[in-house]
Amino acid sequence: MAASLALSRAVLDAGVLERDAELMLQVRAGDQRSFAMLLERHRVPVIHFLYRMVQNQAVAEELAQEVFLRVYRSRETYEPTAKFTTWLFRIATRLALNWIRDTKNEKTQESLDEEVLEGGPQRQVADTNPSVEQRMVRSARLAEVRRAIEALPDKQRAAVLMHKYEDLEYSQIAQILECSESAVKSLLFRAYETLRAKLAHMNV
Repeated sequence: MAASLALSRAVLDAGVLERDAELMLQVRAGDQRSFAMLLERHRVPVIHFLYRMVQNQAVAEELAQEVFLRVYRSRETYEPTAKFTTWLFRIATRLALNWIRDTKNEKTQESLDEEVLEGGPQRQVADTNPSVEQRMVRSARLAEVRRAIEALPDKQRAAVLMHKYEDLEYSQIAQILECSESAVKSLLFRAYETLRAKLAHMNV
């Protein structure tokens, strides 16, 4: 059953990725509606990723606009040689890392939204509501995890966010960060070791 579900998901994902490439080729041919469909499909995930990187909602939305502006400007030279999402997140990552570099001495204090940190809608538990104490404990744990991720070196943080929250493969992350897969694995190993050490008391 699990194998069947995994296969179905793989087929579905492949269809979506193929559809992305088709849409971008239509954009290259001048179809504005196809660009609007790509924007609708990928805008929220890109904003969520950028938000986790820069920790500022307004900046994340501004950078996301720049990401899609660059995608549109590159339409005439687009070739489906890599997955569309790989190309998209490479642009987003470059912009985020540049912003972080340029504002290194002006750290923002805005915290990550819980739903964004968890990478999607919150899990629902039937017929139970967390108590005030449980909500406070959960909020404190999320804040601690957030601070630990924020403290990682820029490329390690980007690799963790893409691996854990965007569910990208090593090969995709390598293309996005323009390094080898072994370098990605090394980045993730060091990042997760750091996080495990910092969050050991939480049994993370």
